[in-house]
Amino acid sequence: MIAVTFVCLGNICRSPMAEAVFRRLIEERGVALSFTVNSRATSDCEEGNPVYPPAQRALKARGYDFSHRAKMLSLADIKNADYVLVMDRMNLADVTYLAGAHSEKVRMLGHFLPEKIEIADPWYTRDFDRTYNEICASCNAFLDYLIKEHAEAFKYDSRH
Repeated sequence: MIAVTFVCLGNICRSPMAEAVFRRLIEERGVALSFTVNSRATSDCEEGNPVYPPAQRALKARGYDFSHRAKMLSLADIKNADYVLVMDRMNLADVTYLAGAHSEKVRMLGHFLPEKIEIADPWYTRDFDRTYNEICASCNAFLDYLIKEHAEAFKYDSRH
């Protein structure tokens, strides 16, 4: 089982979008039984709030039916994850600090792409389509990486 946690500032835009996209992606590729997936925030400023309406609309327009409540990242979340994927450098600094000895688990989601991008924060850019597209490309690249690097982990899925 591979545990993945997506992280952004408030857990109402980018990280829940990444969670929804990645969940669909692993279902489509037939490897969902090999994963646990969630998302968290580096801040408690949105704790308990649903996905931000424009982010929810961006997902809904693409056929996602996703419900979520923001939750702040804890050290236990990091310890229980195999990969903690952050959206930008600010998230990277915050999560790496919290992770301490577990910081090797923390990576930027957009760094699985050849161009090594930061995922734009649509709260500020107002471009939820751009963010969705960056997340999709990055999640696909991340899953390609996992399938190449951890092929053994997916044998269970292929038998069921």
